[in-house]
Amino acid sequence: MQEKETPNPAEITAIEALPAKGRIISIDPGTKRIGVAVSDELQILARPVRVIARSGWKKLLLQIKDILTEFDAVALVIGLPYNFDGTESEMSEEARRMARNFSKSLNVPVFLQDERATTYAARGRLWEQGLDRKEFAGRVDSEAASIILSDFLDRITTRR
Repeated sequence: MQEKETPNPAEITAIEALPAKGRIISIDPGTKRIGVAVSDELQILARPVRVIARSGWKKLLLQIKDILTEFDAVALVIGLPYNFDGTESEMSEEARRMARNFSKSLNVPVFLQDERATTYAARGRLWEQGLDRKEFAGRVDSEAASIILSDFLDRITTRR
């Protein structure tokens, strides 16, 4: 794979489109599972919510719509996986594709957030909580989504 600059910005929607208050949903898309996290209404804290099984587009769209409705969310953030050297991978292309599709199908703004090393950080958090490896599988993806959302919240705080 050739190194290339990323021509598209990390966000699908401009930050200015984000309402100042209201919950934000974040997802960490993986090949088998998708982690989900939510912020508080003041957009300060993020917490893991659940993990959903990766499925076809229509089912995934319905699940995300339901989650947005459940939390009365005002935005969706999708983790954008870069390689450690800053180049994009096949999963980066998949995350961008998902973001484009969600932005066309949802009534909330959709953002992309760099998610380098979030899975490693999530494993570290779970390890610190005393969970064993068997418990990791059920929680690591939503914990990673929580880290992605925390990073996004930090990013928007500096831009406001």
